[in-house]
Amino acid sequence: MEDTARYADLFSALGTEARLRIIRLLLSAHPDGMVVGEIQTELDIPNSTLSHHLEKLRHEDLVTVRREGTYLRYAANTETLSALLGFLYAECCTRSRAVSSREVIWSDGRSRKS
Repeated sequence: MEDTARYADLFSALGTEARLRIIRLLLSAHPDGMVVGEIQTELDIPNSTLSHHLEKLRHEDLVTVRREGTYLRYAANTETLSALLGFLYAECCTRSRAVSSREVIWSDGRSRKS
């Protein structure tokens, strides 16, 4: 699959509020991740809906899953997320010069010089 198509699939998988909330939560629990019940309690998402979202994220390799007895533990796949951010920065910001390659703005408004 062409890189651009792969990244489009990743953006699509992240294209719902619920999935973004899941990724944010799993990043906050990195590297340990969380079991499904913890995610469900924290985000108040019905189990069947949560399962659907987690499967979509897993299918696109945005999360990893491992079995712990009768539990499934999910974690954010930081390698995939890092590659996605690298693509976005390199292709959309640096190449087009829309954003200076020397400055990155954090979500809280602080700037970071690179």
